[in-house]
Amino acid sequence: MKGLGSRLRRFIFRTLPPAELLISRMAEDDLVAGLLAQPTQHSDPVYDTEKKLSEDHDMVADSLENEVDVIHEGMQFPTAEEFLTLRRVSDKIPWNAYLIAVVELAERFSYYGSSVVFTNYIQQPLPPFSRTGAGGANGQSGALGAGQQMSTGLITFYQFWAYICPIAGAYIADTYWGRYKTICWSVAVAMLGHIIMIISSIPGIIGSRASLGIFILSMVVTSTGTGGFKSNVSPLVAEQYRITKCYIAVTRSGERVIVDPAMTTTRIYMYFYLFINIGALIGQIGMVYAEKYIGYWLAYTLPTAVFCISPLVLWYGRNRYRKSPPQGSVLPAALRIWRYAQRGRWSWNPYKTIKNLTSDDFWESAKPSKQVDEKPRWMTFDDQWVDEVRRGFKACGVFVWFPLYWLCYNQLNNNLVSQAAVMTTNGLPNDVLSNLDPLALIIFIPICDLVIYPALARAGIRFTSLKKIAWGFGTAAASMVWAAIVQYYIYKTDPCGHYAATCVDANQHPLVSPLNVWIQSGSYVLIAFSEIFASITGLEYAFTKAPTNMRSLVMSVFLFTSAASAAIGEAFVCTSSSFVVVCERTLI
Repeated sequence: MKGLGSRLRRFIFRTLPPAELLISRMAEDDLVAGLLAQPTQHSDPVYDTEKKLSEDHDMVADSLENEVDVIHEGMQFPTAEEFLTLRRVSDKIPWNAYLIAVVELAERFSYYGSSVVFTNYIQQPLPPFSRTGAGGANGQSGALGAGQQMSTGLITFYQFWAYICPIAGAYIADTYWGRYKTICWSVAVAMLGHIIMIISSIPGIIGSRASLGIFILSMVVTSTGTGGFKSNVSPLVAEQYRITKCYIAVTRSGERVIVDPAMTTTRIYMYFYLFINIGALIGQIGMVYAEKYIGYWLAYTLPTAVFCISPLVLWYGRNRYRKSPPQGSVLPAALRIWRYAQRGRWSWNPYKTIKNLTSDDFWESAKPSKQVDEKPRWMTFDDQWVDEVRRGFKACGVFVWFPLYWLCYNQLNNNLVSQAAVMTTNGLPNDVLSNLDPLALIIFIPICDLVIYPALARAGIRFTSLKKIAWGFGTAAASMVWAAIVQYYIYKTDPCGHYAATCVDANQHPLVSPLNVWIQSGSYVLIAFSEIFASITGLEYAFTKAPTNMRSLVMSVFLFTSAASAAIGEAFVCTSSSFVVVCERTLI
């Protein structure tokens, strides 16, 4: 372990990122605690396994600190006065981060490219005389004919499983394999799921009972691989930037500025999300036309082919990426500390219980130094580690309201697609309009990064993380208001009234509302803005707020909020035949 003098020198030059760019005011004390955190010195352990885990953690922490110190050699660090006067800028994004973003782009192409056609594949029947499910220019593509409730239920389950599996992926990465190896194996599992999905859509199988069973199996396998991938790729991309201290740089114009790692992390996640939506946009647009004019076998084969880019890029960068070795999962120990801290704080009075569980001294009783009697045998850590767990739990507390946000977002690929099917499309596939969401993100992410956020900073407006998330929630709610109003006028103008598109004309063609499908555009654009404010900030918050050894875990908790949203949505499947009810419930 390093000496006290070395620790003090590192502390002197270790600077606090600005709150408006990293975290909210309510968590600034947690950030300070995290910046002061040093490798944990454990007391004498009782269990050999816990001792081994503690020693491994110390060795990894020392190794990473040595690496960071070497990177900072030769840098000029700002003084206290310069922190108050100089402008802050972000650093360049490392190429390793772009490589990982390409892996994510290919994975998102496969995920969204295949899932965008799920609604029609499940809900609509196989078109007459079609062996591939293609509806042609004037027909409606379909395959299983299971109805809207089955469609919404299966898609909601798919989303639920894809975002509950990240917890298992985080545990495996932290305990056994590390993030890189877990990502590689998750890609293999997801690839197997895509292959099974192709089999379900082969002419001769598509539309049969066997097709439904094979398709459901493919959904389970694919979403399992997706879950292990998602919880680890987001921390891995930000870890490629190794500088952790603010330093002085001079621009081409001669201006002295502070290069802020916090702003760099924000930029990394902005462009990481940009790559996600490039993959989603290309995949979704291409696959809806493949579905409509050729068939589902092609709509599932092309995403699988593009997904093959991911293992190739992972192999190419195997010796370039900065990899965090497994340090042991902190989940069991963190939960045990949390339970221990609750002792004596429960009451029959709900108000008193909440007050006790949220008090400032909640975690103090779990610190080894505060134990009056003999410490429990499992308490083999020190006070600093309890502070790290506190930071992790507080970061997770911000995510409590995200299920309501994802409930709005999830309407993109089920109920909004169904809504488009009962409007006048003029030959446009009813599921192509959802691509306005990634298109808007591709346009507005660079604008926010290069224009809006810098302008707010120059104007002295502190657009903190919580403010961004609040704006994201507001724009998501506005998108559902837009959709509810559109649905009201669909019922008002459709010849079938409240049973839209269920009656037919003399040629047996469904009668739809005369409203043009492009009226839906507002919902998609508002959702896109909500993602910039809420979703990207959530990824950044999960990474920057979590202690180093809890990053995958906290990221998996953030992703779990989407699973919780899917579970809530599953409860409303029985109402999905009436889109107005879905919108009303979502707004609540």
